[in-house]
Parts: sequence; C-alpha cells; structure tokens
Amino acid sequence: MDPLQFLVPLGWLSAVGPVLPYALLVMGVANLATRHLAHRRHVEQGADGDSVEPYTPHAFTNIGLVLLSFLFVLEAPVSGVILSVLVITMLIADLFELEARNVEARNDMPIEAPKSSIVASLLVMVFVGYYSLFFLVSGIWNQFVVA
Repeated sequence: MDPLQFLVPLGWLSAVGPVLPYALLVMGVANLATRHLAHRRHVEQGADGDSVEPYTPHAFTNIGLVLLSFLFVLEAPVSGVILSVLVITMLIADLFELEARNVEARNDMPIEAPKSSIVASLLVMVFVGYYSLFFLVSGIWNQFVVA
C-alpha cells in the first residue's frame, strides 16, 4: 500500500514513471542548449546597452526541469530529492546570474558567461545521465560489486 494513494491518485505514474529519467535527460540537454542561446542573446543585448531580459525558451526548460524533478520524487524518492535539490540550485543560480548580467549591461561592462549556473546544470546532467544511462555501464559496474 502506497502511503499517498488516498491523497494523490498515482495510478498513472506507473505508466509514466519508467520514462521520466529519459524525459529528464532530454530536458537537461535542451536546458544546456537554451543556456548557450540565452548567453548569446544576453551578449547582444549588453552590446546595445539595454538591460538583459530573460530568454523565454530557457525559462521554459528551467520550469520543465523543476516540474519533472518533482514528479520524479514520486517515482524514485531518494534520487528524486537529490535531483530536485540540484535543479533548484540551478534555478537559483540562473536567477542570480541574470541579475549579474543586468548589472554588467547597465554599467557597460563585457557580458561574462554564467559560470555558476553552467556548473549547476552540468551537475544536473551528470546525475541525470548516470541515472538514465546506467544500463550502458551496468555490466562493468556489477563486476566490481562484491557478492
């Protein structure tokens, strides 16, 4: 018996659950791609002297990662909470980096790359890649496990 079965109808999660790691992997790769496009756009906006505005596709992938990681908590509680903490850290880093880019644009400084949010998104990708693609290395990994 699932403790949440009376609060949240989780029957549909059994059909969607096995696909969640792959959806997270795709959303993570899309997030890295939109992060690159957002930085290019921020550099262009900073060269014009305007304030830097959030890049809508990047905001979409950020929110998608947050929602998918929260959904993943229901499927795999421990891994889902670890991933959720990483994704929320990435989201907070993105917010602070956007404000830093605004300060650079207003003061006519060169626009730097968002280093902390890049590191946070790479940590998310390492964890999601490990979780979703473990079947590729499971044969080698299991040889080292002492029975």
